[in-house]
Amino acid sequence: MAAGTGSPLRPPPRDRFITLGNVVESASPSEAVPRPRESTGPRARLRALVEAPAFQRAVTVLIVVNALALGVDTVPALSGPFSEAAAAVDQVALALFTAELGLRLVAHGRRFARDPWSMFDLAVVAIALLPDSGGLSVLRALRVLRVLRLISAVPSMRRVVAALLGAIPGMVSTIGLLVLILYVSGVMATELFAEAAPDHFGDLGASLFTLFQIMTGDGWSDVSREIMKSQPLAWAFFVVYILVTTFAVLNLFIAIVVSAMEEEARLDLENDRGAGAGPEGEADSAAVLAEVRALSARVEALRAEVAGRPGTASR
Repeated sequence: MAAGTGSPLRPPPRDRFITLGNVVESASPSEAVPRPRESTGPRARLRALVEAPAFQRAVTVLIVVNALALGVDTVPALSGPFSEAAAAVDQVALALFTAELGLRLVAHGRRFARDPWSMFDLAVVAIALLPDSGGLSVLRALRVLRVLRLISAVPSMRRVVAALLGAIPGMVSTIGLLVLILYVSGVMATELFAEAAPDHFGDLGASLFTLFQIMTGDGWSDVSREIMKSQPLAWAFFVVYILVTTFAVLNLFIAIVVSAMEEEARLDLENDRGAGAGPEGEADSAAVLAEVRALSARVEALRAEVAGRPGTASR
């Protein structure tokens, strides 16, 4: 069929293929796409084992069981018949914790020392390994610190603790403001109510302690009513103090912690997006890269075919 008859079999303009080929080539340079890393070594397989969800769940269950065993000694009704079984469970759990830390140390190598949660687990287990006799008998009570390993085993708890630690810099200024308000209020309360309630406001130390108690909402009405018997307008001082400290300053702490938790959740989300889906994500990226390269090769072949047809340049 002639080219001038408007046949639907007429090839499209060459520049359309060139544009498509340029887009594919610019969007998928082979040197910019990371290759899937080989993970067939013994250390890699051990790392996959200790990072497996089933392994983490087993460690979590072991921590809970160990916590229950440690609590048996504190219940008189259970310490008699179950004390030996609880002691055996405690020793087995300690041995398994030690083995688990050894596996993680071999699997992660130097990265183990750079992970604060791993060092926390190591410190907790190391305390449990110290002898609990003689002058170190107090360490027996520290065995329960092993329960705190639940924090490092549960990701949601790790996020909460990380958010609390991240909120400390923002809380410093709020703590300073609270100390300032507490000190000013203590001096005022000592001047105003020392004679009416010497037990609560006899000196600055007693006033600060009483005002701290009032800030927590513990028995503030009893203290204020005692003073109002001789000074009826004393309620104004306590109402203003409670509004400023309890309803304003203490809520600032909550706001700072919530903001830090939101920031921690955002960082975790960004890390998850950056890391992809682990080995499966790398395999998917490799498959997509292969498809894009195949598409680029087809575009190049089609472009060469169109360029070799007679009369194409004139069109």
